[in-house]
Amino acid sequence: MTGILSTIGGTPLVELTRLLPEPKYRIFAKLERFNPGGSIKDRTALNMLRGRIESGALPPGSIVVESSSGNLAVGLAQICRYHGLRFICVVDAKTTAQNLEIMRAYGTEVEVVTEGDPATGEFLPVRLRRVRELLAELPGAYWPNQYANPLNPRAHGQTMSEILRTLDGPPDYLFCTTSTFGTLRGCSDHARANGLPTTIVGVDALGSAIFVEPDEPVPPVRRLIPGHGASVRSALVDTSAADTVVHVTDQECVVACRRLVTREAILAGGSSGATVAALERLTADDAIPPGSSCVLIFPDGGDRYLGTIYNDEWVTAHFGEISHLWKAPPWEPSAPLVEQT
Repeated sequence: MTGILSTIGGTPLVELTRLLPEPKYRIFAKLERFNPGGSIKDRTALNMLRGRIESGALPPGSIVVESSSGNLAVGLAQICRYHGLRFICVVDAKTTAQNLEIMRAYGTEVEVVTEGDPATGEFLPVRLRRVRELLAELPGAYWPNQYANPLNPRAHGQTMSEILRTLDGPPDYLFCTTSTFGTLRGCSDHARANGLPTTIVGVDALGSAIFVEPDEPVPPVRRLIPGHGASVRSALVDTSAADTVVHVTDQECVVACRRLVTREAILAGGSSGATVAALERLTADDAIPPGSSCVLIFPDGGDRYLGTIYNDEWVTAHFGEISHLWKAPPWEPSAPLVEQT
């Protein structure tokens, strides 16, 4: 790929020295917000379209249809704009206003699902149904289908390779949030194919169906923060890809995001906060041996959550007055903050 798309990947890995008091671990964050579309989903979008574009199967003027809660839509929007493709995206009421405006700026035709599935109240089944309707109405339209396309996880062999190259070896622990299961499975597949000893920690939302067995009930929890968790298991799910799983609440995500910006000056998205919350949970329980190296994948930045996670009125309306949970006095870092290149 040329132009702006050639900058996808190669994101920085930074060491976090202020996040935990008296740190017993080396903690790194893979900052995927530095992809040109602002998230890790740029990697997925490019991997799912590149082959068809280069082969001529998607010439200029072709139609691409996809369902997304936000970040993949932005990645696809940028690629489609660059190559002159018409892009129709089905989103839902949880998609942030910033993501909607970015998509429209790229010329995306946005369809917003405002009512959930009658049986479950979830948006994803309705979004997928609308995608299938559009495919029937638009012969020749292409659905990348991030929920079943093996090119989704394959994009993250490169993500894992970048981490290994920067650290000059494998981390002891890798924390990945999951929704379509692309990032987690791709990193896990790469680690296992190369015999790496890294423990893969899957981070999921409480109320998600991803790690719930098909015959088990899903906890009836309303989820407010998009980006991780899913009401329907994707075809890519392989629960054995995670060595351990941590379920986090929306409140934990909010607190972790606000704590992260307070202590490390990193404005991160909700799923990034989820990895921080999972790390705090495991370290508090002494489930991670002292001296371990831990890499947290931060899928996107916090600029698209200014109206929610970083809005005091929104936080208070949904969780009450909880600012004391992240306004603890700062402490001196054990070492200077170092960016890995």
